[in-house]
Amino acid sequence: MSWHVPEEDLRAYARGELAAPAVWSADAHLTSCARCREALAEVSDPVVLDAGWKRLDAELDAPRVGMLEALLVRAGVAGHTARLLAAAPVLRRSWLGAVVAVLLLSVGAAHAVQGGDSPTLFLALAPLLPLAGVALSYGPALDPTYEMAVVAPLHGFRLLMIRTVAVLGVVLGLNGLATLALPEYGLRALAWLLPALALTAAGLALTPRLGPVLAPSLVGVAWVGLLITADELRAGAEVPLAPFTPAGQGVAAVVTALGAGLLFLLRDRFDLFQGRAV
Repeated sequence: MSWHVPEEDLRAYARGELAAPAVWSADAHLTSCARCREALAEVSDPVVLDAGWKRLDAELDAPRVGMLEALLVRAGVAGHTARLLAAAPVLRRSWLGAVVAVLLLSVGAAHAVQGGDSPTLFLALAPLLPLAGVALSYGPALDPTYEMAVVAPLHGFRLLMIRTVAVLGVVLGLNGLATLALPEYGLRALAWLLPALALTAAGLALTPRLGPVLAPSLVGVAWVGLLITADELRAGAEVPLAPFTPAGQGVAAVVTALGAGLLFLLRDRFDLFQGRAV
């Protein structure tokens, strides 16, 4: 090989200052010329070269940014928070598909059974969806990313709130769209909202003591028991179930406020809870 990259060009190449087309010729030549590669190593700054390799390794090792994470970053969410949200197990197609299926079935049932004062099945199921979503997004029993969450330098309560906001945002949004499919019921179709917040707040407040599986399970059973009792009390009359009356909505608002207050008081316990293996 009769031609080699001049030393001045090698120095400019090492500094990233060599202009095209000379840089293209240098690239092509260096791939096949060991002598010029050795000369380039001699004129290159070892500190800069080492930093460049580290940047390259970091780029190669970094996980690919998914569509959801990219959208969150574009919306102004911090990069590390967007990754935590995107990693939440409930933000997956299988879970979202199940939620959509439940809502479609309940909306279909509401349209099929006409004559009632409210879409009872839809109102009964909708509040359970965010409760189940929060339970699936946190804790060692159900969260496949739990080990990463334990070693992450993040307050356990903050992680819980980030995932709770993600779950509520998705589920309440889907529930809201389903409500639009029930225009004949008017504002009565929104009676699921306060019970949903109340169940979620109660489940979260009980989690530090009962765990992320038992706490929402007991709250869900209590909700179903309440609906059964309310249905028996109305004795077949075409009136809304008690939780969906103005008085029931007021009780749900009080439970939401109390649950949120208790959750705030117990926030430090989530760090201890986060480190438990079971």
